Order: sequence, then C-alpha cells, then structure tokens
Amino acid sequence: MAAKLLDAFTQEYKQLLETELRTLVAQLNAPPIIKEAMQYSLEAGGKRIRPLLTFATVDAFGMDPKRGLLAACAIEMIHTYSLIHDDLPSMDDDDLRRGKPTNHKVFGEAIAVLTGDALLTYSFEVVGSIPNETASASTKLNLIIEMAKAAGTEGMVGGQVADMEGEGKALTLEELEYIHIHKTGKLLKYSVMAGAMLAEANQTQLDNLSLFAHHLGLAFQIRDDILDLEGNQEIIGKPVGSDTTNLKSTYPQLLSIEGAKKALQSQLDLSIQYLNKTGLNSKLLTEIAQLVVSRNH
Repeated sequence: MAAKLLDAFTQEYKQLLETELRTLVAQLNAPPIIKEAMQYSLEAGGKRIRPLLTFATVDAFGMDPKRGLLAACAIEMIHTYSLIHDDLPSMDDDDLRRGKPTNHKVFGEAIAVLTGDALLTYSFEVVGSIPNETASASTKLNLIIEMAKAAGTEGMVGGQVADMEGEGKALTLEELEYIHIHKTGKLLKYSVMAGAMLAEANQTQLDNLSLFAHHLGLAFQIRDDILDLEGNQEIIGKPVGSDTTNLKSTYPQLLSIEGAKKALQSQLDLSIQYLNKTGLNSKLLTEIAQLVVSRNH
C-alpha cells in the first residue's frame, strides 16, 4: 500500500489493534475477573508506538500492514504486562497509569500479578496462531524466540533488575545505557524486527533496521527522562519527578538537561542514518522516530 500520513495511519491501525485486542481477550475461556483486568489495562490507551512500529515496518516493504496485526497485539500485551508489574507496590508503587488508577488499585495486587502473567503467556499463543499464509512455521518460531529474548532475562526483565539494583546509586553513563537498552530498547527493537521478519527482509535490511531501532530505543528513554523533569502530569497521565523520588539515575542527571537534549538529537540522527541505508519506503518510520523525540507524553 502507499504510505499514508502518520496521523491517518495511526488512527487506522490503532483502531485495528484495539479491536483485535478486545476480540482476543473476549474469546478466552477464563474467569471474568481476569478478562476484565486484562481489558482494563489494555484499554488504558497509550501511544501504541511499539505496534505502530511493527505496522510501519511491514508497510515500508510495500506489504499490507495488517500482516503484522497479531505480532503487534502480542507486543502490546507484553508491554502492558510490564507496566502492570512495574506499578505494583513491590516495584515502583504507582497509583496512576495513563491517567487512570493502576491495575492493582482497581483489582488488588493478586489479580494484578496474575493479569500480567496472563498477558505475557497469551502473547506467545497469539504469535503462534499467526496464519500459515502470513508466516511460515520457521518464521513464527523465530518470532517467538526473539520475543522471548526481548522480554526475558536478556532483555526487558534483565533491564528491570539492573534498574532496581541501580536505585540510590551513582551510575555511569554506560551502566545507565545498559538498563535502558534492555528495559525499554529490546522490546522496541523487537517491534521493528518482527515487522521485518514478517516482511521477509534480507540480512542487510535486518542489520540496518536493528541499528535504527537500537538508537531509537535510546532516544525514547532519553525523552522519557526529560519528560519526568519537564512534563505535564495531566498530559503524561502519571506523576512527574518519580525518577528523583525513587533515587534513579537519569540522562539529565548525568549529562544535564541540555546535555540530555543533545544526546536525544544525536540518537535520533543515528537512527535515521541507519534507516536510510535500508532502501525502503521509510517515510512512516521516520515520522514515528521524530514523534518519539518530540512527544509530550
């Protein structure tokens, strides 16, 4: 399909994603309370940047973005599970997420833990159910393996552990980047790589898209750190200043606010540099990258 303007693309594919997520949860044969809790957090809104990256990557290859629908749903399930668990009293102890009470504030801690577990495990079933005409068994296996790596101890979970252990410590820039490459960057990178795998990208394209996503992931986190200092709580949907409250090292703390903004621009420039090397129709991916660094929430 021809590339669309980002706002129209976002509206169309966010709606498609959210409809499919509702359908996937509704069809589960499970206690109503767990389905309600899953829907509550999935429907809390959010930027949906990760699934949009999957759709836009498929689009960049000139294929129908709907090819990435189930993978995009699985990614959003993993992202949502991580937020539910992050908000728990034993983790960040947050009362608000996306402007709404956090899952454990509505359903209790036990159901919130199980809701996260349910979303994580269901995500693998969803990828495994991608139709054979969309992805071969080999492609689906690779999607599952790479998703497990991105979400697990070599990815998001490992980054979360390093983040918790780093609280109250003066981290080096290298240590901070390790946290964010793993806690945030790995799943964001997978969002791009899943689209590329579904589009049957060649190795050169995969390599350049991987570097594009790597630098975009760092840019995403630097922007988050800046918003934690300069953002508007009503727009962000959660309290600002939580990094300072939780004694976490951040890019502005290590580089100054101006230094962090320069680092943000540098990471964006690098991401676009590698994206341009793919030879793909990358207009949508470029616009999403620019959105990442300019967003106010």
